[in-house]
Amino acid sequence: MSKVVLITGGSRGIGRGIADLLYEKGYQIAITSRRPADDEAQKKYLCICADNSNADDREKAVQAVLEKYGRIDLLVNNAGIAPRVRADLLDMGEESMNELLQINLVGPFFLTQRVAKEMIKQGSGMIVNVTSMSSYVVSTNRGEYCVSKAGLSMATQLYAARLAEYGIPVYEIRPGIIRTDMTSGVTAKYDALIEGGITPIKRWGEPEDIAKAVYMLSQELLPFSTGEVINVDGGFHLQRL
Repeated sequence: MSKVVLITGGSRGIGRGIADLLYEKGYQIAITSRRPADDEAQKKYLCICADNSNADDREKAVQAVLEKYGRIDLLVNNAGIAPRVRADLLDMGEESMNELLQINLVGPFFLTQRVAKEMIKQGSGMIVNVTSMSSYVVSTNRGEYCVSKAGLSMATQLYAARLAEYGIPVYEIRPGIIRTDMTSGVTAKYDALIEGGITPIKRWGEPEDIAKAVYMLSQELLPFSTGEVINVDGGFHLQRL
C-alpha cells in the first residue's frame, strides 16, 4: 500500500519539490496552499486551499485527506513565510512577529498535534518539520523569522519525545540557502556569499535536495532515531578555521 503524505505549503518552492519527488516514488500526495494550485498539481495531487495558521482550515485539510485516503502516513510541515519587510530588530513591529509566529510555528505545532492523534489511532506514522538554518543563525533584519524557526526546532524535539512511545518518529530538516521564491530577491547577495565560500559545497541548494532528505526519512531507514536534525545546507553548519 502506497504511503499517504500531507505536505503543507506544497504548491511551490520546497513543498512542491517534496510533493513531486514523493509522487514519482508512488506515494499518494495531498498538499495545502493558501492559493489554488496550478493545473499540473490539480491533476496529480489532492489539492486543498487552506491557511495553515487557521484552526478551521487545518481541520478541513485533515478531514479531506482522511475522507479520500483513510489515513496519513507522513506529515511534512513545510508551509512558512518570510517577513513582508526586512526590518531592523529595533524597528520590527508586533504585527510582523505575530504573523510569522502564527504561520511558521503555531500552525505546524497544532497541525502536528491533530495529525499525531490520527497516527496514534492508526498505529503508525512519521512527522517531518522543515525549519531553516535561521533556527540558529542570527539575522537581525528578520528576527521574527529566526524566532519562529527556532521555535519549530524545539517543537520537533517536544513531539519527538512525546510520540516515541507510539513508534511515531519526528524529524527536522534544516535547509540552508535554497533557490525558491523566498530567496529570489536576494539572489545576488547569496551568489556572492556562495562564491566566497560560505558553504563548503559551492552551489545553491534546490528544492529537490530537501525532497531527497524527506524521501530518505520516509523510507524508515533511521529506526532508532527520533528528534534528529538533518542539515541540508551545503555544509554551512560546519565550524571551520
